[in-house]
Amino acid sequence: MQIGLFGKANVGKSTFFSAATETPVPIGNFPFTTIHPNIGVAYVQSDCACKHFGIEHKNQLCMKGTRFIPVKLIDVAGLVPGAHEGKGLGNQFLDDARQAEVLIHVVDIAGTTDIQGQPVPIGTHDPLEDVEFVQDEFDQWFVDILQREWDKLTKEIEQKRTKLVDGIAKRFTGLGIKDYQVHDVLHKLDLIAKNPKEWISSDVQTFVKELRKITKPIIIAANKADLCKDLDIIKKISDTVVIPCSAETELLLRKASKAGIVNYTSGDEQFSLVDNTKILPQQQKALDLVKIVFSKIHSTGIQKILNIAVFDVLKFIVVFPVEDETKLTNKDGDVLPDSKLLPKNSTAKDLAGLIHADIAKGFLHAIDCKTKQRIGGDHILKNGDVIKIVSTLSRG
Repeated sequence: MQIGLFGKANVGKSTFFSAATETPVPIGNFPFTTIHPNIGVAYVQSDCACKHFGIEHKNQLCMKGTRFIPVKLIDVAGLVPGAHEGKGLGNQFLDDARQAEVLIHVVDIAGTTDIQGQPVPIGTHDPLEDVEFVQDEFDQWFVDILQREWDKLTKEIEQKRTKLVDGIAKRFTGLGIKDYQVHDVLHKLDLIAKNPKEWISSDVQTFVKELRKITKPIIIAANKADLCKDLDIIKKISDTVVIPCSAETELLLRKASKAGIVNYTSGDEQFSLVDNTKILPQQQKALDLVKIVFSKIHSTGIQKILNIAVFDVLKFIVVFPVEDETKLTNKDGDVLPDSKLLPKNSTAKDLAGLIHADIAKGFLHAIDCKTKQRIGGDHILKNGDVIKIVSTLSRG
């Protein structure tokens, strides 16, 4: 599971990355602070299976019944208009973005940076321009991929050396796009039976835009929301999920929590001072500002964005594999030791493959630890399932 994090310079992208992963990266107020992609581990949150069974267990990734599931977060290079033509760090940006299953676009919703990422007074730049230019860059990227191969593709179809779906999917192999996704879009737009020689420019534009939406979905992190003069501007952003956030506030709280100053877990809508903690005047001032942020947007928004990206946009589920269906442990006796993210409609055999290819190869059956029933390889898993895989590899 990989989430791409991108945006133009100086919108708080690297701060978002640091807050979400606690991995130190250069944080500066100038273009292209992030020269190379930073890859870190962030966490999404879901109910732990311990709640269902009413048990307590020692696991660093379970806090009061909430399970923290690791995901890879990629902070890609700064983006400027014309990236698809190689401007700025465009080629590197697009290459990095290929790896992501879902993309978080960090936008300066307060309008404190212009289209090139240079600082301007609050509210003097329209953040809607940033949303539009990024979507245009991605769409044009897809258009370029298809158009440079279009003549060759139509010739292959004419000579019956390939079919429309297969031919298009082949051109997008590097982006991890599947045949069925191409088919679904062609069918939705009534292009499935249209001779590609008869396609006009608008057909190509409409097709790639729809393909991009389902294969590289984008959600918007409306950063610096605490500085925004009118958050109603969010309502003007249509056709995508938009979450107000303050990456700087999240980073401050995580550092304060790590230093033992406050009690705070990402996603909380409040924090409290650790008992008997004495803080300096400047620390108190910073925490007072945090309270103002919470009064405006209720939380920092960072955890909400990560959760929505994985569970709402991608519709992934969480499954807990175990080796002992009675004790819910692995071979070392650890209770509910692991959690796995899988796409919706994944099967028991898909889970086996995620654990290890050999376990999937030797798959015999699985056991649903909640119902104690034996299930087959094609059994569709549900969110929160606890599953034991029985394989020839693990027998004896």
